[in-house]
Amino acid sequence: MARYDGIAELEPDLTGKGLRVGIAMSRFNIDASEGLLSFCTEELHKCGVRPQDILIVSVPGVLEITLALYKMADASRFDALIALGSVVRGETYLFQVLANESAAGIAAVQRDTRVPVANAIIITDDDDQAMVRMHAKGAEAARAAIEMANLLKKLGERR
Repeated sequence: MARYDGIAELEPDLTGKGLRVGIAMSRFNIDASEGLLSFCTEELHKCGVRPQDILIVSVPGVLEITLALYKMADASRFDALIALGSVVRGETYLFQVLANESAAGIAAVQRDTRVPVANAIIITDDDDQAMVRMHAKGAEAARAAIEMANLLKKLGERR
C-alpha cells in the first residue's frame, strides 16, 4: 500500500528465506556476546534464514570485528553481515576508543563493500545493562540485516 500518491515505495521485507548471513562476534565480555548471538540467531531462524546459511566467526575483541567483516564481505558469499559484541565502561579512556573505533570500522565495511552490516555492539555502563540490552539488540540486528539485504536486492532489480 503506497502512502504517497504516484510515488513508488519499497516496503520493508523481513523474509530471510534464501539469504546468507555472516556473523562476527567478539569473545571479550563473552556472556553478553553469547546472549546477543542467541537472540540474533533465534530471530534469523524465525525470519526464515536456514542454519546452514549462517556462518559465525569469533574474534578476540570488538576492534578485530572489522577485519573479520571485511574478509567475509570480500568472499562475496553473504547477503548481509552482523557484528556482535559488548563494550562496558571502565575506568580508563579505552572504553571510548573501543566504542568509537568499532562503530567507525563497521560503518567503513558497509560503505566500502556495499554489503549491509547490522551493528549490534552494545555500549553500556556495566554488565547488568549489557544483559538487559542483549535480547532486544540481538533480535534487532537480525531484522536489520535481513531488511537491508532484501532492500539492496530490490533496488538492484529496479534498473
